[in-house]
Amino acid sequence: MTMTTDDKLKPLRQQIDAIDTQILDLLNQRAQVAQQVGHVKAETNAPVFRPEREAQVLRNAAERNPGPLHGSDIQTIYREIMSACRALERRVTVAFLGPVGTFSEQAVYQQFGHAVEGLACASIDEVFRATEAGSADFGVVPIENSSEGVINRTLDLLLQTTLTISGEVAIKVHHSLMTRSGSMDGIKSIHAHSQALAQCQAWLNQHYPDIERVAVASNGEAARQAGEDASIAAIASDIASQKYSLQIVNAHIQDDPHNRTRFAVIGRLQTEPSGCDQTSLVLSVPNKAGAVYNLLAPLAKHGVSMSRFESRPARMGTWEYYFYVDIEGHLKDRKVADALGELKDNAAFFKVLGSYPCSL
Repeated sequence: MTMTTDDKLKPLRQQIDAIDTQILDLLNQRAQVAQQVGHVKAETNAPVFRPEREAQVLRNAAERNPGPLHGSDIQTIYREIMSACRALERRVTVAFLGPVGTFSEQAVYQQFGHAVEGLACASIDEVFRATEAGSADFGVVPIENSSEGVINRTLDLLLQTTLTISGEVAIKVHHSLMTRSGSMDGIKSIHAHSQALAQCQAWLNQHYPDIERVAVASNGEAARQAGEDASIAAIASDIASQKYSLQIVNAHIQDDPHNRTRFAVIGRLQTEPSGCDQTSLVLSVPNKAGAVYNLLAPLAKHGVSMSRFESRPARMGTWEYYFYVDIEGHLKDRKVADALGELKDNAAFFKVLGSYPCSL
């Protein structure tokens, strides 16, 4: 008698059901231990979210993974497990540039998992204000795009704020053109964040050079507007199209196919070393010859690598600049501490924005 497909699948499905039962038991065992961790933290008022610890768990999971699942998929699963267990202690609130459907919201879930309370804000400034006021435990703000460079408003606010950077998230950014009807018939304007318009400029020049382009607060806001007005097209994420009942006219219209945006996680948490960290600084130098070279010399002296160096006008009416610098290592690493101790003596202005785990 020839076995049917169902006959062949039945024992395999039974195996999967048995394994799922074991997984469920283990997940709840893990959750119970996480609750005990929460009780210990409550005794000392320790923070619920420890980015350095979660980064270590995710790295270890990928390194120990024998396959066939990919390491990145294992990390996604573990991130959601940790998020759900963390929520048993307390649900963390995270502010982001809204409305819902933005890449900033996507960055929140990539860093914290989905068991969090998202707080959509109308601007990057409002993300900082909400986090500073305690309305949110953390904020997620865009800091740099691979094709268009730094987000200047974020850099300016990092200079002013009392918050610190406790993490970073890098996500692939794929832009889609969307409308209510799924066509460009009757479209009078294309709305998007100024960065998105810049990232799609060549494509727009080729396909819709005569349609007005309007910069708005976020791509999510552009999608919301397009959902309400049939004469507006939006550039946003595929997730935004679903949230605002839009149809995609063209997908992946960004000029750079490898387009990525880096986000900073801001809050009041001072992270401990995770084993793979980065430290961000803001510096300025005295107005004299060789000042920048002399300022950075301690990094080379102590073997500390610099991964980013950006300048911003000081806005004091003179030709002076603040320098935004990322270096490898944690503030508590000996060579980093020694280098920064000397660097601080050479600087006219010195501020540590934070030491935090590198993005996975």
